[in-house]
Amino acid sequence: MHKTELADLASPITYGRAIPHETFEHLRREAPVYFHQEPDGGTGFWAITRHEDIITISRDPATYSSYRGGTSIEDYSQEDLSLIRFMLLNMDPPQHVKYRRLVSSGFTPVAITYLEPRIRAVTKEILDKVVHEREFDFVTSIAAELPLQVIAELVGIPHEERHQLFAWSNRLIDYDDSGRARSFDDAKMAAMEMWQYANQLAARNQGREGKDLVSVLMNAEVDGEKLNEAEFDAFFLLLIVAGNETTRNLISGGMLALMEHPEELAKLRANPALLPTAVEEMLRWVSPVVCFRRTVTRDTVLRGQQLREGDKVVLFYPSANRDESVFENPGRFDISRFPNEHIAFGIGQHYCLGTSLARLEIRVMFEELLKRLDGLELAGPVERRRSKLVNAIRAMPVRRPPSSRPRDGARENQGGTACEPSMRG
Repeated sequence: MHKTELADLASPITYGRAIPHETFEHLRREAPVYFHQEPDGGTGFWAITRHEDIITISRDPATYSSYRGGTSIEDYSQEDLSLIRFMLLNMDPPQHVKYRRLVSSGFTPVAITYLEPRIRAVTKEILDKVVHEREFDFVTSIAAELPLQVIAELVGIPHEERHQLFAWSNRLIDYDDSGRARSFDDAKMAAMEMWQYANQLAARNQGREGKDLVSVLMNAEVDGEKLNEAEFDAFFLLLIVAGNETTRNLISGGMLALMEHPEELAKLRANPALLPTAVEEMLRWVSPVVCFRRTVTRDTVLRGQQLREGDKVVLFYPSANRDESVFENPGRFDISRFPNEHIAFGIGQHYCLGTSLARLEIRVMFEELLKRLDGLELAGPVERRRSKLVNAIRAMPVRRPPSSRPRDGARENQGGTACEPSMRG
């Protein structure tokens, strides 16, 4: 296999064009455990592209560690590595189990069910602002707003301060996008600004009993000790970024998939009961997270390849979610697909904590979109973010053709929002 045949999976520029599904398909067939070189003298990594292998690695943290080298492809300095290890994403058992337990009760399916009235009210408010617009950017006006407002309320952030979180989140993800003049130092600065904000928020809440996640973390204990400042800050950053970034990208990517497959959109309009399976197909099709890394802790063999202690393995979720051995016609977007064994939320110990919340936000958003905005179509080119971490759309101009009419829900909602329960408890 010649390197020139494959897309560069280590370059963010590759993902700024499109997810390299042809390369993934080739690797699944010819070299599912493939050693990929890195530019600039990097050590290289093993690209893992099959569904079965990603599940195997994800369920074996003793052999494939998140803690040892972090979850990004790049190697960190020891100073940076010591900081990111405070994040839940970069922990292994038993530490991971203890820290995950601190906030997991707030994200159970039962707990999330109680949020639906408020999430629906927020969704309607968002759509009220664009329902009479003939053309607008779907990402900033719709897709970004719902998860941003929801996570801000859950964490306990004032509504008027939410857009600062959006800016920090973008800077953290955009560090490898050379077209945005970003750098890893800028991402570190964004993290420090977010940590400073987290500490200010904690100071405001000092001595206050509350159900928001900042209050929960301030009062939490692990092994009889409260979280230190670094642990608190790391939790806050992860909740904010994970709580708005991936859901935003799924809503944008899901809407694009429906516009690009009008027959499936027509099927969904004709039978809204298909929405639950449609949401799962959007998750499979979009795969909002591109990849996470693990570091091999002991010599092992995977599909005949000798992996050495210290080697990097990188799990490519968009490839797993189009694995021909698991999905029939994986290159077809099918809103009635069942079963749908995608791993868009990961698998194993790092299975996404906010899965139930994300599914609820996505379902409610598309329920309301189908009711309120008929005939959306692209009004210009889609701008993708150049990131090897997330499959993201930066801008997606849309319009309603002149023949379509908005369905204004303002009258039915008038006075309703104020009496909806608050997510802050």
